[in-house]
Amino acid sequence: MPFATEIHPVPGTLAESTADLLVLPVLTGEEGPEAVEGVVDGGLTQVLPAPLTDLFTHYALTGKPGELSQFPVSRDGGLVRLALLGVGSGGPDDLRKAGAALARAARGNERAALAWPGAGGEAATAFAEGALLASYTFTLKSAEAPSAQRPLAAVDVVGGGQGLAEALALGTSLATATALARDLINTPSMTKDPEWMAARAREVAAADTGLDVRVWDEKDLDEEGFGAILGVGQGSSRPPRLVQLSYTPENPTEHVVLVGKGITFDTGGLSLKPNDNMKLMKTDMSGSAIVLAVLSALAAVGSGVRVTGLLALAENAVSGDATRIGDVLTTYTGKTVEVLNSDAEGRLVLADAMGYASTELAPDVLVDVATLTGAAKLALGTGTGALYSNDDAVAAEIESAGQASGEPLWRMPLTEDYVPTTRSRVADLANIGTRGRDFGPAGATDAALFLREFTGGLPWAHLDIAGPGRSMQESGLLSKGGTAFTTRTLLRWLARR
Repeated sequence: MPFATEIHPVPGTLAESTADLLVLPVLTGEEGPEAVEGVVDGGLTQVLPAPLTDLFTHYALTGKPGELSQFPVSRDGGLVRLALLGVGSGGPDDLRKAGAALARAARGNERAALAWPGAGGEAATAFAEGALLASYTFTLKSAEAPSAQRPLAAVDVVGGGQGLAEALALGTSLATATALARDLINTPSMTKDPEWMAARAREVAAADTGLDVRVWDEKDLDEEGFGAILGVGQGSSRPPRLVQLSYTPENPTEHVVLVGKGITFDTGGLSLKPNDNMKLMKTDMSGSAIVLAVLSALAAVGSGVRVTGLLALAENAVSGDATRIGDVLTTYTGKTVEVLNSDAEGRLVLADAMGYASTELAPDVLVDVATLTGAAKLALGTGTGALYSNDDAVAAEIESAGQASGEPLWRMPLTEDYVPTTRSRVADLANIGTRGRDFGPAGATDAALFLREFTGGLPWAHLDIAGPGRSMQESGLLSKGGTAFTTRTLLRWLARR
């Protein structure tokens, strides 16, 4: 398990716990904050410094999710800390926030015990997600973190009913997959080239997850006509790869293909990025990391859907061999693309992988995920991902899974009037919108319309996570760096299907 923290249910009461941090949930009642009925037994009441209502007033508590105050209480001749933790309504979103707040506030403690507020299984899953993802760390520092900054070793969930263990285990699986994706995203690009990512895929497939793996090297890509992936990667001394991972449960209900953008470092190519923009570009392979992580956890979440994952991997570098502006690339499907901006490379590698999926794999649904356009970030900010789709049912399902995961998506229009902006004068398509005088900038929609050309008419969804795919601070479930946004959304969606 990649987390220092473990979460599991324990029998008994909070008063009987030997944890060094005891946690009482506080609800936002109609008339003010209130304790969850039955979680404060006589043994614990005796060590409180005042009645709970007085403590709520003293600490100005409202029960808002994530709100937390702690103080020492006497236990067995010594002192432990007791925390009053706001859990809002006790629903999944509020428990996810509360779990994250607890994990952050409890750093440096060995073990915390939470009196379970009696919420349902979805809330328990969300609590585990929040607590584990807030404890996630990625560091290459030579010295260990000070003990006060180290994550909790364990969270004991006390007094839960039937099904709590399974719900917490599901939350652990969702968080573990997200942590795997974050580790891949946060790894420096000096280490992380296309072959390194292919090797990680082989490791995941070998770890008894029921996966088959196939890797195309640069020779295979050339022989089979993946001209767009090769064109993006040809400026680098570290050649591109295409990885296919296959998950096949017993009696699968349908076949879904997930395609992830895997630019292991993006200089912008000859359309060179400014340095400040380039500093974040080790995360430009987030889509491929997310797809790999989703495939790794399908068995754990009990998905009955056959899923194929495609990782389109290349390094977009600058050299005398790099694709030049005005060059024309021939994609896997035979469609030609004029490169008008070498920094619009993500849609090129996706085009080859999606074209292969639509012509060779016969899926029922096709989904791609990518840190694709700054335009999506400008439109929706850093908290919401852009969702484009040609199928209302698929869009609604993914949007619902995002809401359940605390990963909001906003459906954007595939504006048909903008289709002419994807055309080139010398090729079938251009890799950026050519935008006639009648259209203003619509970069995220241009990119989505471009990708739609490679779906073969299949039900399809495009997730542009350029905004929420990276975090610049430690906050809630997020740590600084790659967020792996939509990992849990896609897993929930596939488990539900």
